[in-house]
Amino acid sequence: MSFHNYQFPGATLQLFAAAEDALQQIPPAFGLAATVAVNPYLGQTGLNRLVAATRLARVAGARMTVPRAQIARWLAEGRITPDDITSAARDGGLAPDVVHAALHRPSPDVPPDPTVADLAAAQSGQDWPALIADRIGLWAGGHFDKGQALWPAPGGSAFVAWRAFAIRDLTPGLHGLRGFCDLAAELPTDARAAYAELTGRLGLTAAAAPLYLHRLAMSLGGWAQYARGLGWADGRKGNHTTLGFEMLVIRLTWEVALLNCFGPDLATLWAQALKDHAAPLTPSLDLRIDLALQEAAERAEERALAEKFAAPKATKEATAPQIQAIFCIDVRSEPYRRALEAADPGVQTRGFAGFFGLPISHRGMATDQREARAPVLLEPALETQIAVDGATDQAKRITQRASRAWGRFKLATVSSFAFVEAAGPLYLAKLFRDAMARAHSHRPDPVPVLDLPIVDRITLAGKVLRAMSLTTDFAPVVLVAGHGAHVTNAPHASALQCGACGGHAGDVNARLLAGLLNDPMVRAGLAQTGIEIPPETRFLAGLHDTVSDELRLFDDGIDAVPPSRLARLQTALAKAGAIARTARAQTLPRADAGADLPRRGHDWSELRPEWGLAGCRAFIVAPRAHSAGCDLRGQAFLHDYDWRLDTDFSTLDLILTAPAVVTSWIALQYHGSATAPQVFGAGNKLLHNVVGGIGVFEGNGGDLRVGLPMQSLHDGQQLYHEPLRLSVVVAAPELAISTVLNRHPPLKDLFDNGWLSLLAMDDLGQITGQYTRAGWIPLHRSQDRVQRIVKAA
Repeated sequence: MSFHNYQFPGATLQLFAAAEDALQQIPPAFGLAATVAVNPYLGQTGLNRLVAATRLARVAGARMTVPRAQIARWLAEGRITPDDITSAARDGGLAPDVVHAALHRPSPDVPPDPTVADLAAAQSGQDWPALIADRIGLWAGGHFDKGQALWPAPGGSAFVAWRAFAIRDLTPGLHGLRGFCDLAAELPTDARAAYAELTGRLGLTAAAAPLYLHRLAMSLGGWAQYARGLGWADGRKGNHTTLGFEMLVIRLTWEVALLNCFGPDLATLWAQALKDHAAPLTPSLDLRIDLALQEAAERAEERALAEKFAAPKATKEATAPQIQAIFCIDVRSEPYRRALEAADPGVQTRGFAGFFGLPISHRGMATDQREARAPVLLEPALETQIAVDGATDQAKRITQRASRAWGRFKLATVSSFAFVEAAGPLYLAKLFRDAMARAHSHRPDPVPVLDLPIVDRITLAGKVLRAMSLTTDFAPVVLVAGHGAHVTNAPHASALQCGACGGHAGDVNARLLAGLLNDPMVRAGLAQTGIEIPPETRFLAGLHDTVSDELRLFDDGIDAVPPSRLARLQTALAKAGAIARTARAQTLPRADAGADLPRRGHDWSELRPEWGLAGCRAFIVAPRAHSAGCDLRGQAFLHDYDWRLDTDFSTLDLILTAPAVVTSWIALQYHGSATAPQVFGAGNKLLHNVVGGIGVFEGNGGDLRVGLPMQSLHDGQQLYHEPLRLSVVVAAPELAISTVLNRHPPLKDLFDNGWLSLLAMDDLGQITGQYTRAGWIPLHRSQDRVQRIVKAA
């Protein structure tokens, strides 16, 4: 934030710094059009989990741990041993008998530190926090609208726009908050000056400000996160946005209005609350116990993973593959890859981030908008577009404009009533088709085009192939398979798409890479760099629908594949789809058979068309041979990597700083939504109403609900996703892994502070070491069981 043209005293500057720090504690959230998973603990990863849990309990009442009753069930089932709990308790500085005894009583609820609104609610009996959420939500839904509203709200900065709204908002006064409109009118129009005035009226001290402002930002719910998301791209470029700060000033205004209204009694309570906000972060005994139990469960899971890789694997005779299939590392690809390898022994599968090394800004057909089809951590460096003639593009634009006009006519204030009366019966056929979950025909877009000079195309192709560890032994047919999810009536549909493609399907990236590697000029250039692709090798692109487990091939370059080889691929894909559907049907409610799965994607009443990435708990960075034969139950991200081909470990550096971080965001988003659904979850799908085209309300107003809906985590009886930390398993020398961590402190923090675990794998596919802050600890095998050495405190 800039303080230009303002002279603030030193104490006020400290409060500005505290506001900036509080906003950095808030994770970003992105709109429904391109939802990507975000680590809800992003602002706390520099803290160890115990301190972070203490902070989040005080600022949001958020839990970070599995309920004790669930730990007790796992102990009874044998998944966790008493020794796991004992060792975790000792590492946490607790008496083991105290932790064991705590299993039989639930964790007490910890209310967050109070705001003025909380104090006023307790004193008056009026739910002021709910009213504040409702009024801010009403204004923000219009201000941030992305085209859903027929009448757009006036533009301008957030604070200025809200101030104009608040001056005319009579609702607070009708609920007993006298002087609210007058206060809003008295405030300066500059948010910085208003902040200085408001914090002064609250008597906010530098000691209380960090936790209080964080608490206030968390009380804004998804609106603070969405504001952070809007400024995310600017922030990565080193620019600062004031949007989140202005939202914080809006919330401060409500605090001052309540303090003014309720007089001396509230002022006394508020003075004590300021002292509470200034208190240090001291973990309670119950919180320490919960973290110890969480640690015990995670150690048990890590041991089980090591045992799985230690078990003898079925080996097959080493023969040259006839088909290679490159999939996204997404956990939903793992069962399909296993099924494809079982369907045809001549198939070799590989895993790579689903944008396939092409961070693109893509312009589709009949639009001027560009889509970032790349991980949110990367800035799109390439521009692509659909190859289509101007007349076809213009014709589709006209059709889309007519459709939008018709849609607005149906929703307009006057015409909507007459429309329903006159045209309602004409929609019976469509209503019947949708109610019966009939599939709509879908034609793929024309071929996407990447306009790059040939030298750059050769460099790009070589970089991608080396990152895939695929520079020799090419099969006659190589399939590049992106993935997407065909669903209907699903506001969070983009969350089921490819996260590596920015919440879009991976079709465009897959088709671009296949076309790039089929280009004769690119192949000739690659040969000069040591990568020789045989003349008979053809690359094909496909799209794996993760709802139906059908993999559809695109027509691009398909005529160049000999009919016998194409038929073999299609047969293997059909068999794999049937195998994967049958297995996945066992995990979904009301999916009696695999044949039922394609229908779920077209059923507008289906709450769980698929499980998405629920259950994710491991990221394996290793040759496929190390995990082949392991049933990882669709719970592992699989990234191919051969450290022997990575002479300078630059590829390892790239994997650990990009895909590993993205998978951690996914796993931690599921973790946060499962353990603290009221804070980091999106609530119940049955109650969702889309607001502004950017997010959902749970009901008809209030907080913007971000994160994952309940139905994405829960099967109706119990949590389907078990909130345990992600295990990152890397087949590389421990020294090389440590070197990468030391180069990237934020990455190292994820492991040092317990957010993720890091395991090393040897060249035989055995997990042999675990990283700790103090160094690597060997993991030993004893008979048929892998015994984990207790991690140093």
